Amino acid sequence: MSIEPTPRWTDHQVDQVIGRLLQIGVLIAAVVTAVGGALYLAHHGAVVPDFHAFNGTPTMLRSVTGIAHGVAAGQSAALVQLGLVLLILTPMARVALTLGAFLIQKDRLYVLLTTVVLAVLVYGMFWARG
Repeated sequence: MSIEPTPRWTDHQVDQVIGRLLQIGVLIAAVVTAVGGALYLAHHGAVVPDFHAFNGTPTMLRSVTGIAHGVAAGQSAALVQLGLVLLILTPMARVALTLGAFLIQKDRLYVLLTTVVLAVLVYGMFWARG
């Protein structure tokens, strides 16, 4: 009885999967942002802007949880923000997928380095305040 080794992904296969992930992530982010923008224009397109006073982004749309609540409430501006968050999450997903590939390849140095990079990205996305 022979035990066959687990097939390993080649670097080319990993690159193909990562490339497809980036394409799909950007496409989804673009669709969400476009739908949110179209809905926003449908509801607020006729509003005349007041250029004398600057009104920044509402506080609710400055956090991921606030954006999620806004999307759940059907707010089009929150949907646009969600598209932008998805666009930012796409390269983060790439780093996570790369981490998985390094784990499969049992490359300890790159697992350590990629884990640190992913931790910094996740911290910056969800907990850092600027």
